[in-house]
Amino acid sequence: MIFADSHIHFYFEDFCDDLQECFDRAIKAGVQYMVIPNVDSDTIQPVSEICDRFPNNCFPSIGLHPTHVNENYKTDLQTMLKAANERHYYAVGEAGLDLYHDKTFFSEQIEVFETQIQLAKEKKLPLIIHSRDAFEETMKVLKRFDDGTLRGVFHCFTGSVEQAKRIVDLGFYLGIGGVVTFKNSKLWQVVEAIDLEHILLETDAPFISPDPYRGKRNEPAYIPLIAQRIATIKNISLETVAEKTTEQTLKLFGINDCRGK
Repeated sequence: MIFADSHIHFYFEDFCDDLQECFDRAIKAGVQYMVIPNVDSDTIQPVSEICDRFPNNCFPSIGLHPTHVNENYKTDLQTMLKAANERHYYAVGEAGLDLYHDKTFFSEQIEVFETQIQLAKEKKLPLIIHSRDAFEETMKVLKRFDDGTLRGVFHCFTGSVEQAKRIVDLGFYLGIGGVVTFKNSKLWQVVEAIDLEHILLETDAPFISPDPYRGKRNEPAYIPLIAQRIATIKNISLETVAEKTTEQTLKLFGINDCRGK
């Protein structure tokens, strides 16, 4: 079986001592494709270095995370826009809105988000959306730009069935990660209600490890645990989950499918 991890931060210091070992474990687990979004101007280069190191398996995205929008946001935004023209990226993001951590620069978050949406439209790239405690605000911005060409994924989705349906109606995927394996999570209701064709797998590593590794560092080798939980909820085979979610990840991000080569 071949899996894809649609969201991982391999460049965080959590992996500095054993990046190669983590990568090897992912490949051994069947996780052949890994999308790596940066979060700010300082992480553009580390993302590029990792993707150049593992060019057949790691694919970069360029963006400015809403929690990294601060008094220097204009400089960071210009750095990101410049970098977007210097190499090929597979998505724009991690972009979006966040009212959970800090509301100080929320108007600036909206400005940065709008700029990244415009970049995605210009480059014909999908968006990787971060939305935390800001679902309605995020949808309001997206609706202003919705002309039928917007596409992407709401990463680390943990919302309601109603919210999930609105996202799908907009033409976006749901990124489902380790939370779906938690005993106290109601995310199973979303997975049960939404067709598999609208779901991507992700770890968001090093965060949000699935059970039985909850509380420990996450890594892409755990993707099959998330896939198995989805298979159980939907009463389908693990092979079906792997095949469909990998196919959808490759299609969304425009990754050449090398499985038959």
